[in-house]
Amino acid sequence: MALTIDGISKNFGDFPAVRDISFTVQPGRIFGFLGTNGAGKTTTMRMILDIIRPDAGSISWNGTPTRDVPRHDFGYLPEERGLYPKMPVDDQLLFLAQLYGAKKGKAAADLDTWLQRLDITENKHKRVEQLSKGNQQKIQFLAAILHDPQILILDEPFSGLDPVNAQQMKDAFLTMRDQGKTVIFSTHQLDDAQELCHDVSIIHRGQLVIAGSVDEVRRSMGQQVVRLAIAGDPGIDWLESVPEVSVARRREDYVELNVPSEEVARTVLAEAVRRGAPVTRFEISYPSLNDVFLASVKGMRPDDRPRPVETIAAEPVAV
Repeated sequence: MALTIDGISKNFGDFPAVRDISFTVQPGRIFGFLGTNGAGKTTTMRMILDIIRPDAGSISWNGTPTRDVPRHDFGYLPEERGLYPKMPVDDQLLFLAQLYGAKKGKAAADLDTWLQRLDITENKHKRVEQLSKGNQQKIQFLAAILHDPQILILDEPFSGLDPVNAQQMKDAFLTMRDQGKTVIFSTHQLDDAQELCHDVSIIHRGQLVIAGSVDEVRRSMGQQVVRLAIAGDPGIDWLESVPEVSVARRREDYVELNVPSEEVARTVLAEAVRRGAPVTRFEISYPSLNDVFLASVKGMRPDDRPRPVETIAAEPVAV
């Protein structure tokens, strides 16, 4: 049962918010919809939910247009707060779950389980306005899932969360995935997507830039990344002289290099050994999603088309 977005576009007056976007989301997988603020992520999500309708293209769930899919099949966490601030947490969540057709008894039992899991049981009878921003976000998440939807649409779900709460939210996503749910979340924090997602689409200025599995997208730049650390940092200026190697970043404890292939990466290691450098870290990987995004949108013109993913048949190696 796949969610299929096929060539959708949306204009607001003369402004093209979304232009000819297509991607497919499979159940039991976490899908990241990535881009900067104002890229068109929220507009696309609202079209999936049939809150607004596309000017062109179609959106379907297992072949059925989403406008005809029962509302209880969807769970939505909006970027902005959608809670009643003066209503107690438990009354509010049970009320919303029942609006979507959930049985009160089961919803109440599930609520207790989730409150305990998210470490907010003490907030059960508090008003929403009494909670911190992070705990309000957790309650907003529970409002999206308590009626047991099949498709979860989560807009910037990590907004306002500290690292501990963000990790609890990530663990909840994995639970939804393991239950076979279709999970889509938007973010401009690409590190979160790289950690969680099976598949991603990157959108910029309303256009799809690149899409595919996380591995495919990271390999699409046609280069690899070497992370090299030398004990005592005796000087690594010699790296600039190795053919086809460029220093991308100098970190506190290692240097990050761009190389075109694993063969060139091995040349770097061989040169370090030849010079007697005490290598403490040598790792071959691929550019991060953040690096892919920056490279993809750099200099992108409004009429540019998305580029296809090209998979490089090589595996990360660590020594």
